[in-house]
Amino acid sequence: MKKKNKFLLGLASLTLVAALVGCGTKEDSKGKAINENKIVVGVTSGPHEQIAEVAAKVAKENGLEVELKTFSDYVLPNTSLAEGDLDVNSYQHKPFLETFNKDHNTDLVPVGKTILNPLGIYSEKYKSLDEVPDGATFGLPNDPTNGARALFVLQEAGYIKLKDGTGLTASIRDVEENKKNLKFIELEAAQIPKQLSEVDVAAINTNFALDAGINPKKDSILLESTDSPYVNYIVVRAENKDDPTIKKFIEAYQSDEVRKFIEEKFQGSVIPSW
Repeated sequence: MKKKNKFLLGLASLTLVAALVGCGTKEDSKGKAINENKIVVGVTSGPHEQIAEVAAKVAKENGLEVELKTFSDYVLPNTSLAEGDLDVNSYQHKPFLETFNKDHNTDLVPVGKTILNPLGIYSEKYKSLDEVPDGATFGLPNDPTNGARALFVLQEAGYIKLKDGTGLTASIRDVEENKKNLKFIELEAAQIPKQLSEVDVAAINTNFALDAGINPKKDSILLESTDSPYVNYIVVRAENKDDPTIKKFIEAYQSDEVRKFIEEKFQGSVIPSW
């Protein structure tokens, strides 16, 4: 009789443990637990982090706790997401994501628009591109997506022409016409603000410009248009794209409170895209 009672007590304990483990989580298609009340979001430092902090406050008011993890590069937020250390990340545009997926054999997908960080063209020597002399040096981001992005900004403004059919991975080898015979010098994107004085003109990503105290709207001599394909997205693993918890975070991010914060904080140097 005592043995039977011990068996029943043990069975009840196991049932209670299983219930506690399952409480507040659900299993995705790959068996990774997703907490219904808390998610971990990866961002890069600067505007993405600041905006996500506001989104986290909105989410908390709606019952979802958001833990932010901040990164200083463009690779780790994706590898951490793919490996399951993050539930979401928010820092990248589609061309970068597509290149990452191809190069790393990952299946990360965009699920909600966030912001456009318009890439700007800057110079400490000239107030417009028209003033830039023939043969001037141009600092170009050395990563494929942002280097191409800068080239398309120059093409849209009429200073270069790329070969017909050139895609979003354009490089300096695709420059067919070069109105000012610009000499492109490929540099690491994060270092360009520090090296701006060493070149005549340079393309700088908004987050790196802001970190260096440069205001894209006021200080750029040319700014990327709002028709850019480089709008940023909230990104998740493919199996989680329809998850209700993820949708709850997207709603918090794309709220009126977040839009107001962006418009007041960044004064047009960062643009809401939803």
